[in-house]
Amino acid sequence: MLKAGIVGLPNVGKSTLFNALTRSRKAEAANYPFCTIDPNVGVVIVPDERIAVLARISKTTVLVPAAIEFVDIAGLVKGASKGEGLGNQFLATIREVDAIVHVVRCFEDPDVIHTMGGVDPVRDIEVVATELILSDLEAVAKRIDKTQKKAKSGDKEAQAELALLERLSPLLNENKPANLLKVNEEEARLLKLFQLLSAKPVLFACNVAEADLATAEANPFVRQVADYVRTHHDAAYVPISARIEAELIDLAPEEALAFLKDLGVSDSGVSALIRATYGLLGLVTYFTAGEKEARAWTIRRGTKAPQAAGVIHTDFEKGFIKAEVVGYDDLVRLGGTAAARDAGKYRLEGKEYVFQDGDVALFRFNH
Repeated sequence: MLKAGIVGLPNVGKSTLFNALTRSRKAEAANYPFCTIDPNVGVVIVPDERIAVLARISKTTVLVPAAIEFVDIAGLVKGASKGEGLGNQFLATIREVDAIVHVVRCFEDPDVIHTMGGVDPVRDIEVVATELILSDLEAVAKRIDKTQKKAKSGDKEAQAELALLERLSPLLNENKPANLLKVNEEEARLLKLFQLLSAKPVLFACNVAEADLATAEANPFVRQVADYVRTHHDAAYVPISARIEAELIDLAPEEALAFLKDLGVSDSGVSALIRATYGLLGLVTYFTAGEKEARAWTIRRGTKAPQAAGVIHTDFEKGFIKAEVVGYDDLVRLGGTAAARDAGKYRLEGKEYVFQDGDVALFRFNH
């Protein structure tokens, strides 16, 4: 299972958000257990209304949704790349995650001290980004030293590596993250080997006050984040209110919806954040649906049919013959499997077919 790490400065609402995420979707997911692996790792259900619709069509009461892991990472302080605070532990934990959700404080509250003296989201983003970049600069310099000898001896892989490192170094020196470097497929593979912190995809969670959630886009702090991350990080942002979500945890689904309605919103932003993180990890969902269960299967974008089948069971991949596939929208519009077959909407796809988000599939394979 892929992991997203929640990062940010101290007192920006990271742990509140983590608690909200790992106990979220009460309205849709009351039947699913909250799963804690570690004190700071939680498995989170990906909210997706499609699975309930498929369950109704298939006349099953068993729903198995998609899930991702979130890791609550200790608050970063300036100097983390030099070991300040929990710097080394912080950076090591980020190295283990596949994507970063960077929580940015976009609320004023005299009762919640800001460790840097006042609310300034762009400065806060830069503090965290700079620490990741400084750590990467050190790693790149070491790797250049290590690779130069091999490259001089004519090692083709080392030469390709060195060329990429020499493109990376000036970018990092300009205090720009590695994920802004334009790379081809082969360079992307090498970049992954370097395990750079600033190469990881990032999403910004703008944590706003309760009263600001309905008009979050007009919040001056959120606007600052929006302008900054588009130009400096080529990244998306999602306004959320961790405090509201924390208050929803203990409410019944109907009460939670009424509470949000009173605030002028239909969601605290957490659902949008989970879905955006799922996309950030490069994931899509396909479904299987029958009398036993309706289940969401998670695959990486671009996965071909045999590998998609292998997510269910390795035997499905080994013995893959064909996939029977219908698009979710077609299946729902026609009201069921039989009608979709009659309408010619079921397709037989072979080994080269790339699964799309929302495909509903049945696999044929040799036992």
